[in-house]
Amino acid sequence: MAGKAILDLDSVGAESLGEIEARGYWEQVWRRFKRDRVALVSVFFLVFLVLVVYPGAWLAERLVGHGPNDIFTDGLDEGFLPVGPMSRVTNFESGDKQLLVLGADSSLGRDEFLRLLYGGRVSLQVAVLSTIGVMVIGVLLGALAGYFRGWIDTVVSRLTEITMAFPALLFVIALASTVGSRMDGITFGGVLAPGVMTLFLVFVVFGWFYPARIIRAKVLSLREKEFVEAALMTGASDWRIIRSHLLPHLVAPIIVYSTLVVAGYVLGEAALSFLGVGIKLPTASWGNMIADAVNYYTTVPLLMVWPGVAVVLTTLAFNLLGDGLRDAFDPRSRL
Repeated sequence: MAGKAILDLDSVGAESLGEIEARGYWEQVWRRFKRDRVALVSVFFLVFLVLVVYPGAWLAERLVGHGPNDIFTDGLDEGFLPVGPMSRVTNFESGDKQLLVLGADSSLGRDEFLRLLYGGRVSLQVAVLSTIGVMVIGVLLGALAGYFRGWIDTVVSRLTEITMAFPALLFVIALASTVGSRMDGITFGGVLAPGVMTLFLVFVVFGWFYPARIIRAKVLSLREKEFVEAALMTGASDWRIIRSHLLPHLVAPIIVYSTLVVAGYVLGEAALSFLGVGIKLPTASWGNMIADAVNYYTTVPLLMVWPGVAVVLTTLAFNLLGDGLRDAFDPRSRL
């Protein structure tokens, strides 16, 4: 039997062995990631969200025939409460009867459905742009501090400590009350919503030190590896080593941490706008929609439900995506 088994194995020969291919690093990451159904559902939800708040909002505005800031004269009922879903009301400017899918938003009688879509666009703009700015600055300073060490590490570490100790909320209030109105006008030709640049500045100034600390610790350990010593022996410059040898090893923590930071900034925008120092009315955001609905939470609770559910689902999707990416890049993290 043993001889027959050996003979059968030999008959398979090099033809079958030649079909075996080694899987690369990114292929293994993808194979592990696609087995995580929760993370895949999060990806599909986030793609759906982007499609809804960008081309979907534009299409919905054309279909209903009015914009998110249009006021409706009969958007309030006899009790001066916003009308409910699927109500037909009169547009203040055109005088036409138009449909409010989710009803009116507040005492001004604006379309809750359109403001929810455009508010999602504003919240995503703040979160994504702030994440990009935070990660660029954090990765750059963290890599420099971890690789060069010495006085560069000392300066970056002291800046990190000062930023961590600085009262961020007081800075936000001071910024909003002084130059906030001028910064709100920076929209780059209408590409960004008013107020996005103000929150972008706040989040970047007070958020860069989190990724900087993570990247610094990672670079400190990578700097002692054999491949860095080999690169130094071949005469590679410091910048070449950072760019070509260290940064590829930092892709995984950068991607994973970015998804978690986006979720945090969606909540951050909602919190600051709720406090009145974020996105200002009439520009819609999920935060100021929740703040505007507080006056009606006992009579028309759905006004708080729609933006609240949107914030919860978006942050949950980004967090679950981050967990899935972490497990895909480092399967040992599950242990």
